Amino acid sequence: MITDLIQTLIEYGIEKELIYREDEIYIRNRLMQALKVEAWGSAEKLDGLTIDELLGKLADYACEHGVIEDSGAYRDIFGTELMGILTPAPHEVNAKFAEEYRKSPECATGWYYRFSADTNYYRAGVISRDIRWKYDCEYGSLDITINRSKPEKDPRDIAAARNMKKAAYPACQLCLENTGFHGTLTHPARQNLRPVPMKVGGGDWSFQYSPYGYYNEHCIVFNNEHIPMKIDASVFGKLFDIIETLPHYFVGSNADLPIVGGSILSHEHFQGGRYTFAMEKAPAETQFDLSGFPDIKACTVKWPMSVIRLNGTDKAQLSAACDKILRLWRGYSDESAGIFAETDGTPHNTITPIARRHGDVFECDLVLRNNITSEDRPLGIFHPNPSLHHIKKENIGLIEVMGLAVLPARLAPELELLEKAMLEGTDISADEKLGCHSEWLKDVISRHPEANADNADAILKKEIGAVFEQVLLDAGVYKRDEKGQAAFMRFVEAARK
Repeated sequence: MITDLIQTLIEYGIEKELIYREDEIYIRNRLMQALKVEAWGSAEKLDGLTIDELLGKLADYACEHGVIEDSGAYRDIFGTELMGILTPAPHEVNAKFAEEYRKSPECATGWYYRFSADTNYYRAGVISRDIRWKYDCEYGSLDITINRSKPEKDPRDIAAARNMKKAAYPACQLCLENTGFHGTLTHPARQNLRPVPMKVGGGDWSFQYSPYGYYNEHCIVFNNEHIPMKIDASVFGKLFDIIETLPHYFVGSNADLPIVGGSILSHEHFQGGRYTFAMEKAPAETQFDLSGFPDIKACTVKWPMSVIRLNGTDKAQLSAACDKILRLWRGYSDESAGIFAETDGTPHNTITPIARRHGDVFECDLVLRNNITSEDRPLGIFHPNPSLHHIKKENIGLIEVMGLAVLPARLAPELELLEKAMLEGTDISADEKLGCHSEWLKDVISRHPEANADNADAILKKEIGAVFEQVLLDAGVYKRDEKGQAAFMRFVEAARK
């Protein structure tokens, strides 16, 4: 009965302290209006339903009674609308965050993370569908994920969206104007989104969690103004401001050039969270001094990509030291290493910066990036080579740089089929879906004669991890061989002066 479903959602809101018992009739009437329910009879709470299951049943009712069209996008928009009715106003959320922050930054983010999950903005239920494992290699324990949480586009929604005029509001999915936004077929619903304010670099910014987080407390900190991303001298101060406010988090930025920038480049933002990536644990390799910065420690890092790590207790000095590396790299070329700062006036060098704190010490990893392309490598020379595209073809952004592979959802069913083909010795070269894996699978089988029903899944996952390790090696501007490291030391020597 629909009244039971509505009452169950009300009880959920009360249990999660999104609403209070004195709000019950008010919330009931709003939910009845949204569902076009005209009469209220007896109602009982239904036990054993997750929030996703409950919203699914409410969407089923809405579809069956002509309240909404039956498609993936309309169901998601409707479910978000219902959760928006339960979600407190921004001023209430901001006040609660401030109250918790007075206890400690950890209390504030802990409360806000739970709140984001309780309002179903952070989609904990669907994120649990992602497949995750670790891959151990000489560079540490890499995280591998197959991302199954983001819903696939419904063909009916795709067709309908083609006929829709692209809205100019909000300007993008990172704008503050998404707060409470109703959603369209071309822009996700955000009625349950409540970013909290934050001062960064003297300006007004906001903080929220990612709805489809890839790691613990995956957050986004974004400028309240819709301005493009740019990696310049001011970026480092902004990063350090954020980790001064949230000292238990790391924060980083995607690079600001296409190909090596794996995120929305039209809106200035950073990503962070409460997670320790393999790159953070990677040890120093070559320590060196930076002229003019006697209190700053500098080193290269043992990592597949080319990383310079700086740390110190003085934020201003550390920012200036990071900017020195950035400015040098922007204009640096080394033809023998295939590195060109620009070609025909198009810049290629940039940096992916990642900041964190260890007590009073601020630390920043500067990952050197270059997006040059060639005729035979149109996706980028420092990009996964074509033989790896059957596993990972997408851009290598901030998250991958730190050692977490975000692999496409298609790999989940393919992995099961590949395991079957490996055990049965099936030739998949002509298979429409699996053919792209054919040569790789042949190589895997040749190296694993011990494969059987008990270990086949583990073997394939380990081999996928090895592919990701090579992906990172390909993305490194200085290769891990003798010639590449010698070229890296030439850049380090230029930076020391």
